[in-house]
Amino acid sequence: MNRKLKLIWDFKGPVSQKTAEHHCIHLKEFATIEKLHFYEINFTVLSEMHTIAFIIVDEIDMKTYRDALKPHRGQLA
Repeated sequence: MNRKLKLIWDFKGPVSQKTAEHHCIHLKEFATIEKLHFYEINFTVLSEMHTIAFIIVDEIDMKTYRDALKPHRGQLA
């Protein structure tokens, strides 16, 4: 079984939530255009000044997403 990875983008400041929500739209568009599989695209509000956008993908697809979209960090999902 292939491991799932969570690729994460951090957004900070008073409009971090709106920015993260908008970033999720672009993540979905990229996956659709490139016909790439993903498990989930979403955002999480960590505080009123810090929100993350993320995509959960199979480890085998990670390099494609990473090289094209430059996530800030990643972790096992």
